[in-house]
Amino acid sequence: MFGIHTKTQKKVFVGLSGGVDSAVSAALLKKGGFDVTGVFIRIVLPGYPCPAIEDRQDAMRVAAHLGITFREIDLSAEYKARVFKYSLDEFARGRTPNPDTMCNREIKFGVFFDYCMEQGADFVATGHYAQILKNRDKQAPQLLVSADTEKDQTYFLWMVEEKEYERTLFPVGDKKKSEVRALAQKFGLPNARRKDSQGLCFLGDVSMPDMLSRELHPTPGQVLSETGEVVGTHNGTILYTIGQRHGFTAHLHQTEQQPLYVIEKSISDNTITVSESRFPKDASKTEVLLSQTNWIGAVKSGTYKVRYRYRQALTTATLDLEKLCVTLHEPHYIPEGQSLVLYDGARCVGGGIVESVKLV
Repeated sequence: MFGIHTKTQKKVFVGLSGGVDSAVSAALLKKGGFDVTGVFIRIVLPGYPCPAIEDRQDAMRVAAHLGITFREIDLSAEYKARVFKYSLDEFARGRTPNPDTMCNREIKFGVFFDYCMEQGADFVATGHYAQILKNRDKQAPQLLVSADTEKDQTYFLWMVEEKEYERTLFPVGDKKKSEVRALAQKFGLPNARRKDSQGLCFLGDVSMPDMLSRELHPTPGQVLSETGEVVGTHNGTILYTIGQRHGFTAHLHQTEQQPLYVIEKSISDNTITVSESRFPKDASKTEVLLSQTNWIGAVKSGTYKVRYRYRQALTTATLDLEKLCVTLHEPHYIPEGQSLVLYDGARCVGGGIVESVKLV
């Protein structure tokens, strides 16, 4: 089931979030003969509706139901320094970071992963919807998309280094969400009917605009047309990302009002520029320079499928590995700071942070 063959019982630490996916993961691992320990990651930032108390209770109830050891680790300080501050700094620069991606690298497969290894774990498991192909001939592991393409989370996992995947398990990655729900009922898990979490990772039921308004205090500004004409107002440039079409007031004098898309923004002028066209008209390709690249398994220059937003339809692109340049075969408005992730069939090969974008 997990692609691991051994005569001795292996220790696996499961990140128990309180949710159904991690609970079912723990149950499957115990059923598979592992020595399972459930660990709750406690992260609380003052002033935010962090659901840590409720989540911890559900995680403890799951551990008690399964008869596994329960532990807790507080990573609030690490999260604030490595994920929260990084994200705010990026937003303040007018960029669009991905906090969930950074959280996976720095927290779940960073500090938490290291803690588990120090405590004697052979493997770390989470409830992520993704799959890992571990090769027996000492080749690097491969990160594959989930069996449930609607829930697939490989987009958020591209920053995790391949050495971590050698000792990582995703027990529900080969299942549909409906199967996981059914297994939760079958195992009699106390949180079987719990709804999927909403809001920001570890911060609770709070929206990104609310968080940015609280921390960065944006001020209203002008909405511009592509010709520079003032056509409306917005609530603060840092609140918007390239491609967004909500949250501002604007009118371009057309007979029938069409959706307007943010295609440019200026932090210094506190303006955003909008267009009726979601994609650039006078270009055929998009050149993207990447930074902070991370590759999982063998990667070479060539043609791949890519996305720069979660659940976005994949588009064809060419990677120049030496220049760290990805050329999309279509014109796109792509936000700087966002994650661009590459796929070779079902395999996620890694990606990078969008450093600059050029339409050609």
